[in-house]
Amino acid sequence: MILGTLEWVPALDRPDLLADPVARAVRESGVEAWVAEIDPALADTAAFCERYGVTMTESANCVVVAAKRGGETRHAACMVPADRRADINGVVRRHLDARKTSFAPMDSAVEMTGMEYGGITPLGLPGEWPLLVDAAVAEHPCVVIGSGVRRSKLAVSGAVLAGLKQAEVLALTV
Repeated sequence: MILGTLEWVPALDRPDLLADPVARAVRESGVEAWVAEIDPALADTAAFCERYGVTMTESANCVVVAAKRGGETRHAACMVPADRRADINGVVRRHLDARKTSFAPMDSAVEMTGMEYGGITPLGLPGEWPLLVDAAVAEHPCVVIGSGVRRSKLAVSGAVLAGLKQAEVLALTV
């Protein structure tokens, strides 16, 4: 596979480049996923894209949100194109039937997912979490996402993300 200047290999050939929950999810689901090693200092999307020749439209970010209603907090993940923002106070809040939504605190997101901040990805998320996938991501033939760790990236088709058990495809961005 060719995407940017990276060397991509089948993800299961390099499980050392995946967080444990991600490796388990890829192995158990049988999804086609590719992984490439990167400099962990360049894991943030803009720096990654600039250094490795991947466009923002070929990349997607996974954001963890906390949805609150009636004293209860539920979590969900949103997959959005890297060049857009998730409408967490509008579309996401209404879809999750929450009074208030916000980005989950970094330490909570890391603890709940078992992944590194800056590498959180929808593969391997807690099974009870809804996964809201922006329609533009779902339609993309090959999108670069986190791998659960900062030292690598995954590439999958948008159809893989849209096909995950807990996934719902929506227009999420503003």
